[in-house]
Amino acid sequence: VLRCLGIPTRVITNFNSAHDSNLNLSIDKYIDMSGKTLHLTEDSVWNFHVWNESWFTRRDLGSFYDGWQVLDATPQEKSKGIYQCGPASLRAIKEGDVNLDYDSPFVFAAVNADCVTWLRYSKKRKERIYSNTRKIGKRISTKAVGNNSRVDVTANYKYPEVKEFLFGIPYSKYKNSLMDDRKILVTAV
Repeated sequence: VLRCLGIPTRVITNFNSAHDSNLNLSIDKYIDMSGKTLHLTEDSVWNFHVWNESWFTRRDLGSFYDGWQVLDATPQEKSKGIYQCGPASLRAIKEGDVNLDYDSPFVFAAVNADCVTWLRYSKKRKERIYSNTRKIGKRISTKAVGNNSRVDVTANYKYPEVKEFLFGIPYSKYKNSLMDDRKILVTAV
């Protein structure tokens, strides 16, 4: 419909798409002491999810947020009492401006949430035991103009993930400096 009105619009596919039901920007999984999954949240990760982007001028948010806007015609959560999503500024999503209207936190989580596993000891006590910051929004794509090839638009939605690296320090190098009241700080340059 938007294309018929002359508004540039394209379809976007997000692989490993998060569904953050409580808007805490993470996909939480809870387990008990035996490792059994506890069903305490509606959060989930979908293999993929599809939405549209359309090109708008944003007088309501300011020109910084002009450009591609996310519109989801198949939202699974209510926004302001009805099933709707967007228009969320793509620039706001990339910059992490999750305090803006039009479902910015929901879209941000869909492409950039952390997957966190919690060990639940009791109703009042839990411990984070695992976090995966790279699982969500693995490949965000659209179709190329004029042919059927895939165009990767992941960099439009999020900054590159920080690369992890491993290094080792032999115990013999620091064993004499260990005391109960000291911690070792290692900085990589």
